[in-house]
Amino acid sequence: MKHHTFDQLRSVADVNPVAPVATRIQKIKRWAELLERNPSRCLSALNGTEYLYPNMREQARAPGSPLTVAFEDPLLRAAGLQSDTYGEAKRFFQLSDWELHEIVCSCHTGATMQAGWAAGRVRRIITGNRFLAWLRSRFVH
Repeated sequence: MKHHTFDQLRSVADVNPVAPVATRIQKIKRWAELLERNPSRCLSALNGTEYLYPNMREQARAPGSPLTVAFEDPLLRAAGLQSDTYGEAKRFFQLSDWELHEIVCSCHTGATMQAGWAAGRVRRIITGNRFLAWLRSRFVH
């Protein structure tokens, strides 16, 4: 294998350096961006995550799920994402069971979902649920 400098590579190819994803927010934003690239893509949901025993939930996966979209990304894998299982996504993105359930569980969408819908759920992790925030502001002082 022959090694080249970055400038040498740029002379023969369109090379765009990408900033690494290191923080929790950067990882989650990257995941949402990946899902938004093809918003009508049909993705598989995970079945009944809230009913699984914890050790089974950790290993749960569905081929072609929103978790698979994240795992297909070389940047997220380079940042440490090791598989497309529920438990690995929970660890890597630092999500609670409730947050991850809201994104991947079939009880919200049935057996499949569109990637754009999943992207909105992923982004909600960062932005929060605006309706609930509004309710809290009205009733909690």
